[in-house]
Amino acid sequence: MGATSYSYYRLTIFSSMFFGYMLYFFNRKAFSFVMPSVMGEIKLDKDDLGLITSSQTMAYAISKFISGVLSDQISARWLFSIGLFVIGGINVLFSWSSTVTMFSLLWFINGLGQGCGWPPCGKVLRKWFEPSQFGTWWSVMSCSTNLAGSLGPLLVTVLLHYYDWRTILTMSGVICAAFSLVTLMLVKNEPKDVDYDGLMDTSTLSEFLLSPFLWVLSLGYLVVFGVKTAATDWGQLFLMQEKGQTALMGSTYMSALEVGGFVGSLASGLISDRAVARSVLGTHGNPRHGLLIVMMAGMCVSMYLFRVTITPEMPKIWILFLGAMFGFSSYGPIALFGVIASESAPSNFCGTSHAIVALMANVGAFMAGLPFSTIAKQHSWDTAFWVAEVFMAVTTVSFFLIRNMRTKMGRREKMD
Repeated sequence: MGATSYSYYRLTIFSSMFFGYMLYFFNRKAFSFVMPSVMGEIKLDKDDLGLITSSQTMAYAISKFISGVLSDQISARWLFSIGLFVIGGINVLFSWSSTVTMFSLLWFINGLGQGCGWPPCGKVLRKWFEPSQFGTWWSVMSCSTNLAGSLGPLLVTVLLHYYDWRTILTMSGVICAAFSLVTLMLVKNEPKDVDYDGLMDTSTLSEFLLSPFLWVLSLGYLVVFGVKTAATDWGQLFLMQEKGQTALMGSTYMSALEVGGFVGSLASGLISDRAVARSVLGTHGNPRHGLLIVMMAGMCVSMYLFRVTITPEMPKIWILFLGAMFGFSSYGPIALFGVIASESAPSNFCGTSHAIVALMANVGAFMAGLPFSTIAKQHSWDTAFWVAEVFMAVTTVSFFLIRNMRTKMGRREKMD
């Protein structure tokens, strides 16, 4: 078979998983999209809504870790397709329900199915794309959530003029379940499934888990994701309560942050892939580290400026610029940590590698909640953000100092 056939397989597989993951995300947020209509029919208070959404979030965190490990043991194609089918069926059942208990139970199961989405994507991308393309395709794949998140509310708003929320959830569920059959037919786990040669580097679990770089990445991701979560969760309140800004300015700042994040995520893949193309991945150091360190430094600078320069009289454009700068600088490293964790691991543990660092990121997100808000309560938002700055600065300097450490996880090559 020729190069055209290989390109065809890659394009078909990528497109299938891209649209499949769009459906994953749409059906993850479907309840949020139709929430006003549900509340118009069924009496739900804030605690009820919190219980329903939290049940999904908790299940998703658990499932994503388990699925990351499973993606190294079973077919990524089957894992991705089964998850898609499950959440489609659950959304149909959700549309037939009317009690908080049933809503919460079904949304918990939806969360379990949601975890089956991203790990197979990362696994398949690692198998089908060269190191000099991996970061770009990873970043483009992650944009499927931005697309679903931005178009989803608009689509649902239009459909609500013609159908009720139950019909909309039923339709989205049926489409999701039906598309799982498409991904089952079109996605191939690796090139050798269609008679192409693929690269394999294997290692034992203990060799992989004892790799210092795995835990360096995990701690770095914990800090970066924790600081990013603190900024997105509490930045709006900080602007309003301590910087004299309006609620509108706070929400506009968040929008600027997300736009910057979208650009940063794409740029991190494109730029770091060029670095990999110029310098082949070796056993020590990683060509992507330079961009990772620069973007982490960008997080430190934008956080510092956000904390010390904003006043009630400050031009609004400056606040929006800082939001976009922080979004660009934080979403870029988030994409890079996932890419580096997957490509540095042996091919038989690349899913597990990403699962471990992602779990540590969730620990960081948790710490950005209660512990962070407690510091703000005891002192001020300014003090809390200063603490986040210090952690970010120490992590950035540390990554610079160890930039040439051994990055290849697992088995060491035997010396002649």
